[in-house]
Amino acid sequence: MARDRGPVVFLFDVDNTLLDNDAVQADLAAHLERQFGREANARYWAIFEQLRSELGYADYLGALQRYRLEHLDEPQLVAVTFFLLDYPFEARLYPGALAALARCREHGLTVILSDGDVVFQPRKVQRSGLWEAVEGRVLIYLHKEQMLGQVAARYPAGRYVVVDDKLRILAAIKAAWGERVLTVFPRQGHYALDARELAAYPAADVSLERIGELASLDLAALV
Repeated sequence: MARDRGPVVFLFDVDNTLLDNDAVQADLAAHLERQFGREANARYWAIFEQLRSELGYADYLGALQRYRLEHLDEPQLVAVTFFLLDYPFEARLYPGALAALARCREHGLTVILSDGDVVFQPRKVQRSGLWEAVEGRVLIYLHKEQMLGQVAARYPAGRYVVVDDKLRILAAIKAAWGERVLTVFPRQGHYALDARELAAYPAADVSLERIGELASLDLAALV
């Protein structure tokens, strides 16, 4: 168990915070339609959304498994696994994402705090270069906002900075940690631009138009 101690810990989400996951989904949809047709593509995403409503997080491989149960005699389905696991995630990092991590590392400890499954999400973090950028400090939970006690036990700090594209997550963490945490909201991806999401939760402490802006902020004054 990691026991790094420091005055500030920066907790970064991955999807649509450091990495353009909307673009990854668009590439997967295009691949499915090319290989299997429009109907198959639509069916996969219907299963994907059903599974997400059940689990509370995105499970790409789990959706593929369920789709396979409906198409037991489709040998080419296994190739979709290669597409997912070998996807060039480093090409989908937002401009300035690694610079933002490096800048924050000058002021504290950087940690990936993400939701996801136990295979695809770690692979995404590893292949994108984010795993190396945070020196292996990666936490992937089913519902990270419910694991804040465990996060604090692994990475104790007097002050936390949480960077996430979902106001729902930021609001939950703020409610739990109060003034111990500074919430940062990069307005990237479909959740961050959803008017209903924006209206449903309080504003973050800091809002950015893009993650790269974090590298140019006066972090010492901010935290």
